[in-house]
Formats: sequence, C-alpha cells, structure tokens
Amino acid sequence: MAGLYLHIPFCKQACTYCDFHFSTSMQQREELVDSLIKEIKFQADYLPEKKLDTIYFGGGTPSLLTIDELERIFESIQQYFTISSNAEITLEANPDDLTANYLRKLRHTPINRLSIGIQSFRDEDLKMMNRAHNAKQAKRVVPEAADMGFENLSVDLIYGIPDLKMEDWKKNLDTAIALPVNHLSCYCLTVEPRTALAWQVQKGISKAVDDDEAANQYEWLIEKTEIAGIPWYEVSNFGKPGFQSRHNSNYWNGIPYLGIGPSAHSFNGRNRQWNIRNNPLYIKSINEGKVPLEAESLTTEQRFNETVLTSLRTRKGLSKESIEKVAGDDAWKKLRSQAEIKIESGLMIEKENCLQLTIKGLLLADAIASEFFLL
Repeated sequence: MAGLYLHIPFCKQACTYCDFHFSTSMQQREELVDSLIKEIKFQADYLPEKKLDTIYFGGGTPSLLTIDELERIFESIQQYFTISSNAEITLEANPDDLTANYLRKLRHTPINRLSIGIQSFRDEDLKMMNRAHNAKQAKRVVPEAADMGFENLSVDLIYGIPDLKMEDWKKNLDTAIALPVNHLSCYCLTVEPRTALAWQVQKGISKAVDDDEAANQYEWLIEKTEIAGIPWYEVSNFGKPGFQSRHNSNYWNGIPYLGIGPSAHSFNGRNRQWNIRNNPLYIKSINEGKVPLEAESLTTEQRFNETVLTSLRTRKGLSKESIEKVAGDDAWKKLRSQAEIKIESGLMIEKENCLQLTIKGLLLADAIASEFFLL
C-alpha cells in the first residue's frame, strides 16, 4: 500500500505562526488545480505500486476548493491509481469553510475524514494567531459535521500560546474532548523564522513562548487524553482505537508516498524528492511538461537517522528490527549501548526490543533522537 498527498497552497489570510507554503492570492487557483491534475499523470509511475491506502489533502487550506474541483482531482487519481475500498481519505479544513451546505456536498465525495484546524476555542487566541474563524464557529463545526455523517473527525489544537494559562488550556482540551471527535492533533506554538509571529516577538508586540508553561500544558495533555480514551500514539497525535491517522502513521513507518503540488515531498523507499515552493513557477513548469523538483537518493546514514527520528516520536518506539533492516546488527548494538544513559536518567525505557521515550523524554524527543544520529 502507498499514500498520496496533495498540497493545496491557498489561504484566506496568513496565520502569524505558519511557515508552510501558501498564497493568499487566489488568482491562479484554476491553473493550479489544472496543474495538480497534470502532475498526477506525470508522477503516476513514481510509487512502487498503484494501490492507494490513504489520500490526504493538506495545505494551505484545502477546504477552499470547490466540490467540482475536488471531484476533478479524484477523477484524475482514479484514472492512474486504484483506491483501496477502505482507504482513509482526509481533507484538512478550517471551521469557517465548513458550512452546512459544503459539508452536505462533501458527503457525496470520497472524503471520509476531516482534520479541522480549530487551534483554540478562545477568540483572543484566534485573533492573536490571525485565524479566519471565531470561537463560535469552532464550537459549531464538529457537531454539525458529525450530524452530516462524518464519523472520522480530528481536531487541531495549539498549546503554549502566550497568555494561554493552564486553566485556559484545560478548558480548551475539555471542550474538544466533549465534542464527537476521535482524534486530536496538538502542537506547541513554535516561533518559526521569517513568520509574522517571529517579527512580533522580536519587536515586543507578542510575548515569546514560555517553555516551562508549555511543558506543563503538554504533560496535562498526555494525562487528560489517556483518561479520556484518546491516548497518544505520536508526540503530537492522539487517537481512539481504530482512529489513528493512517496517512501520517505511514510517514513515521517509512511507507512510500507521493506528494503532488508546490512544496510537496515524496518518498518511494529509495529516494526522496520535493517540488518547488512557488506557485507561478510550478504552474509554468507543469504546463511545459516537467515537474519542478529536486531529488536525492538516501544514504544508509540518512535512512538510519530518519528511522531514529520518526520512530522515537511514536508510542511503539524504535525497534531493533527497524534499525537492523536499515543499517545492520552492529548499528543496533551501538545504538542500544548509547541509549543506556537515557534509560538510567528516566528519559527512555526498553520494552520487547524497542526503545521508547517516557513522558519526560517526549518533551525532548527530537533532541534525544539527534544524539543517536550517524554523521
């Protein structure tokens, strides 16, 4: 099985914290959709097999697409790939786009999972992040989507927001858990370079993220979701049994996927490639019959490092089998020896030939992983 990712690079407005590729101008939207459809044809032979287990519309804001545009894209996908009968097909969506009419029409498309970017149920947070929706819309959209027949619903939340106190975060989380959702994606606010938020923090307009407060909020998140029956399965992702994101899990497990659209990445088990982050140049190149991408064949060291990084972020952890598959028995022995100090310090445990991070270790997941990298 394999996955397909489609990047929809349009947004109504720019969130202060976002460093993903997008444009707030819709002038080239029709041309962009045409180019996505053409690229599907151009890239159809990239994956080792033609059967898709997951399809994911990300962005940007995919819910800005019309139903007709979505249907045209699906027609192209079905022309060049076989979609599994039980495929997970996700649309990232903003609450303000998910009107009753749009939801009703979405039910007649192959989309069966919605990932809704709520981020916060507090208007002050939404304004600070320059989100396009308000708290009232955030609270309305999930029950309405469930009433329309969408069972597989996920909500995004952000913690670590300046002025978001612990009691506010608890209310946000309680509000989300009380909704008919079976998956949560929760991220710490990060001040990325070259974003509006970075500029605001530099100028003193916004406060910097309080790392200690963010850590406390994350620990509460782990505890609360466990009690609520939505346990963590990856550092930032929480799902009821049977509702873990299959598409994102495939990323972490090294399953091949094809990325379509500007800035989209692809991996076929042997190499990695990524498209240009520029809408006009992407469209121009596709119209000339070329996919504007760069590619690299992955070395053993790169595959080892990626396995360590992604696996340690998951609840299953980093297995002896996965390391030996990539780099051999000696690589596991060396890594296991290096891990001893992390185990002794309470950051990691070993269980059934897997190294797993403790809750304390999760707070430092990427930093811990980097200590095991092959240079």
